[in-house]
Amino acid sequence: MLRDHGTQNRQGNVSQRFKPVGVSVVIPTYQREQVLLDTIRVVLDQEPLPQEILVVDQSSLHEASVEQQLQRWHEEGRIRWIRLSEPSIPKSMNHGLRLATQPVVLFLDDDLTAASTLVDCHWRTHQQHPEAVAVVGQVLQPGEVPRNVQAKEPRTGLRADLEFPFFGSEADWVSNVMAGNLSINRDYALKVGGFDEHFIGVAYRFETEFARRLIAGGGKIRFCPAASINHLRAERGGTRSTGSHLTSSDPKYGVGDYYFALTSEGRWSEKFVYIMRRPFREIATRFHLRNPWYIPVKLLGEFRAFLLALTFWWPR
Repeated sequence: MLRDHGTQNRQGNVSQRFKPVGVSVVIPTYQREQVLLDTIRVVLDQEPLPQEILVVDQSSLHEASVEQQLQRWHEEGRIRWIRLSEPSIPKSMNHGLRLATQPVVLFLDDDLTAASTLVDCHWRTHQQHPEAVAVVGQVLQPGEVPRNVQAKEPRTGLRADLEFPFFGSEADWVSNVMAGNLSINRDYALKVGGFDEHFIGVAYRFETEFARRLIAGGGKIRFCPAASINHLRAERGGTRSTGSHLTSSDPKYGVGDYYFALTSEGRWSEKFVYIMRRPFREIATRFHLRNPWYIPVKLLGEFRAFLLALTFWWPR
């Protein structure tokens, strides 16, 4: 359990405002160095603190200074540093979900900055909206600023909220999430089976598939723009360790999207259109216009990805 580093008043008592709240923060990480330490410091500076911080580390090796700092924080009880041997986004999140001890689990990316109110905003939203089994916060990518924009259609069916503006500034009920700033009711998440570990590689659409199962089970998802992060999109580590999808025939870049379509509820006609459009969408880029010799390479990867998705889906 984290120590309470709350502000003290003149009598030396810890302020009630800064007592740790019932949140377990889980930070899955892979091949991150200084940016991971900076992200952990953001969470250690929260007011109030979460009850615990779990760093689920899938890196085989860190720089010496990073390794020492993580070990120091672990020994001091400020974080729980958990090592996994095999990199997988959904597996690491499920591992953190199972080990978490608090009723609300907040998943955060390992390359972000945020205000000291981030944890409190998630916690308060769960208290104010008990019907919300998940809360997704605002995510600002490099260069983005909060804007009051309307969600693009459609908001129902297979494509519901796939284009939802998570940089928006208006609270809403949604049917999609971004896993890098997502808090969930732990018991409910475990009840619906956690994250589907068939999503391999970059695990594209795994959080959308999870969101759909949350809703199918009777839950609701709240978008809370006040719970905001700046996603740094660090060039080293994370999914960027897998290389460029533009020049690869590896199925790991597309298998998640096909698997999402196959497993989603809804009309097969809608699934068919979604699946058939993906290969053309993937090669309709400026890069492929300038480097057309990569088009057959990319299409081969899409074909392999669809076949792999079929093998994951068929036993169901």
